[in-house]
Formats: sequence, C-alpha cells, structure tokens
Amino acid sequence: MKFLHTAFLLCCAAATQAAPLPATVRQELKKAHIPASGIAVEVREAGRHKPLISINAQRPMNPASTMKLLTTFAALDLLGPAYTWKTEAYIDGELKDGVLNGNLILKGYGDPKFTIEQFWLWLGELRARGLRDIRGDLILDRSYFNLPPYNPGDFDADPMRAYNVGPDALLINFNTMRLRYMPEGNNLKVVSEPPLDGVTLDNQLTPKSDQINCDNWDDRFSVQPSGDSVVLQGDYPIGCGEREQNLSVMPHTRYVGALFGAVWKELGGTLQGKERDGIVGSNAQLFSIHRSEPLSTIIRDINKFSNNVMARQLFLTLGEAGPALEDETGASASGLNGHPLSIERSILTLQTWLARNRLDFRELVLENGAGLSRKERISVAHMAQLLQHAYDHPLSAELQASLPILGVDGSVKKRLKESPAASHAHLKTGTLEGVKTIAGYVRSKSGREWIVVFYINHPYAKSGQDAQDALLEWVAGK
Repeated sequence: MKFLHTAFLLCCAAATQAAPLPATVRQELKKAHIPASGIAVEVREAGRHKPLISINAQRPMNPASTMKLLTTFAALDLLGPAYTWKTEAYIDGELKDGVLNGNLILKGYGDPKFTIEQFWLWLGELRARGLRDIRGDLILDRSYFNLPPYNPGDFDADPMRAYNVGPDALLINFNTMRLRYMPEGNNLKVVSEPPLDGVTLDNQLTPKSDQINCDNWDDRFSVQPSGDSVVLQGDYPIGCGEREQNLSVMPHTRYVGALFGAVWKELGGTLQGKERDGIVGSNAQLFSIHRSEPLSTIIRDINKFSNNVMARQLFLTLGEAGPALEDETGASASGLNGHPLSIERSILTLQTWLARNRLDFRELVLENGAGLSRKERISVAHMAQLLQHAYDHPLSAELQASLPILGVDGSVKKRLKESPAASHAHLKTGTLEGVKTIAGYVRSKSGREWIVVFYINHPYAKSGQDAQDALLEWVAGK
C-alpha cells in the first residue's frame, strides 16, 4: 500500500502544474487495488485551457462506451439534430384490386430505431394504400451498408446478447426477441415478443424452488436457436420471480421476414412467397417511405441507455456527410447518391471532421464508434478537449440533454442518489471487462461548470466505481 501511495504522488507530481487526486479518490483506488498506472484523469473548468487535475492524460486508453460521445456529437454537427433516416417500400409487379402480382421490396438506409410499433404502423399504411395480397416474395434490400462478415460471438462469445447485434441497413426492432419468464405457482410460462411468423418457442425449462443469487438468475439454463425454433433447456429459479431477456436468435433477413409475416397476417394481408435478400430493380415503383425519429431523439437513447447497435448504425451513417470517395471504377461514390456506406468511410469522415475543427487526436483508434471494442483508444485529455469543443458549440444543449443525469436516469440512475451531487452532472459511462470509464459535465455548488474524464484500464476496473464517484462528489462540492 505504501508503494501504491508513492506511485500516486509521483504520477500526480509529473502532471505539470496540476493538483493531485483528492484524498478520497486515492483511498478508494487503494481499496480497489488499482494503481496509478491503471488510471487516467482530466478535470478542468469549462472554458479554461489549464486543467485542475491531469494524470496520465496523454496516454491512449480504452474508453468503452464513452466513445459514443464522439460519435453522437460529430453526428449532431455533421448531420444536424433534425436529420431523419428513411426506409422505402417498392412494388415490383402489377398491383390491382389489392393484389400484387409480384414482389414487395423493403429498402433500408440504416434507421437505428425502427421499432416493432413503428413497423406495425407502417405496414398498416401499406394496407391503407391498397396492398393486401402479395403473390411474390418479400425482398429485403440491405445494400446501403457495405459491411464485412460479422460474427456476433467474436467480442465475448455470447452471440445472442442484444448488445452484440451487428449493424444492418434494414435493422428492425434491434433484431431482438424478448423472452418473458412468468412463474405461476410451481409452473413456468414463457412468452416471446414480438410474434414471429413460423418461429416456435420450445420451452423445456424445469422450475426450481431452491435459493440462488438472483443476480445470476439466467446462469442455470440455456436459450439456443435451432432453425426456426428457440429451445430453452435447464432449470429456472422460480424464487426470482418474473424476469425477461432481450436476445438475438436469428439472422437479420430471417428475423425481418418472420416479423413481417406475423404483422402482415394480423393486418389481414397474405404473402405467398418467402423473404430473401435482393436489391431494388429498375422496374420497381416507390410505394411508401417511412421516416425515423429525428437525430436529437435518437442520441438520447444511444447515450442514456448506451445502446450499442444504435451507435453503430449512427457511426455508419456519418459516412453520408463524408468527403467524396472513389469506387472501384474511379467514379465518385457517396452514400447520399445510393452507394453503400462502410466503416472505412465513417472513420475517414470523422478524421476529416476532427481536422477541420482543429482537434488533433493522433492516438485515436476507431473500430465501430460505439466503444464495444478492445481496439478503440483515446486519451482523457482529448476526450476533455472534445467535451470542451461541444460545450462551446451551438448544439451543446442537445448533446448534454442526451446524457444520463447523475442519480436520476440512464446508466447513472443508481449512482450517488443521496449525494448533493445528484442531478448536478450529465455523464456518459462505459464498462467492459477490465475497463471502467466516465466522462461528462458536472455543475459545482458554486455554479461553475466542470469537465470530468476518469478512465480505468486495469484488471480490477470493475471495483473502481467508488473512486469515480468520489471524484464526482469532490468536483460537485467546489
């Protein structure tokens, strides 16, 4: 412990003209066995160039989900708060008396939040426009994103978790199924939402009444997709009461087809063919356009609830505002002109935007813009610089409104609820194995605005929340 204390003093002294970490923060880090080498901190008053605290501030660190701050702020500046995504419906064939002798084509442009409720309303509009029976296939045009093969299990070997859903130009309802487990006495009822046409739920779970830690209520059973079946096997702890999971159990194309089939039947329509991937042909006629919620609303969900797939959709959409690229023929290629968007294009767009705003983040490493990554890196000094740039921006209020409010909502709802700091900070958090981060704005009791960035990259990072909270309380008390 003596060595750890000395290391903190040396580290803090090395930060030019900066104050050391508050004693309460050092104490909490010692309790968590996190050394100075595992942290990076920058605290500065908004509008001031000189930081109050600066520790390992230039070191590239894994930011986890605080990387969403870069993605969402760049989107506000490049696309504007009123930006919306479109999804198009085309008919390829003759429509007469409600019967389409041909195919219905749905073309996506990356809407991050096309929910089941919105999808149901849109399909209802197609019915109102006179479409009833489709005597062809449902063709899904997902070509607007040019993406490499994606394995949802690559990140943490848990491919069905909702946070591992990959981006898709035609993302509907986050490609997830909600399983609701409802104990009824000694029996267990499991229902799935939304309904998926042709997909069956095979509940083989055995209700168990023995006592377990309900924090790990889903450790004793498995959920496995098997073709068009979802098989549940193992023991369910009925003492844990009603629970639910959001899981991704099938590929995008099959999911959209099954969801369309269920809703279309409910609306009185028929589909004779099957779902399949394809593109809008030259003979197809535009039938209807769905518009998403505006960007200003989308970023609230991304930041307050740290929605990874929405962030990845937005990151790819940034390519629409990027510099002109050349396709394989040498012609100019732009997402706005119908050419596909890619991760590479989005990275170039962000790099160009940073350079234009004189933000020289040389250590920045981007992979998906969501922070669900082992590769992404940024320093706390540059994250603080980004937050300062956002603070001075005309759209600063939109960004801050998207951030969780300490002790009130989002990912910091349960933190410092009884502290004087509650409600006095807008913060983005990030958590991965070995990573615990927080970044945002704190209003102190004197009325001053502070920018706080505190990253922990260490095997004991998950134990570092109390140290981060201690810093937030210290800043709020200034």
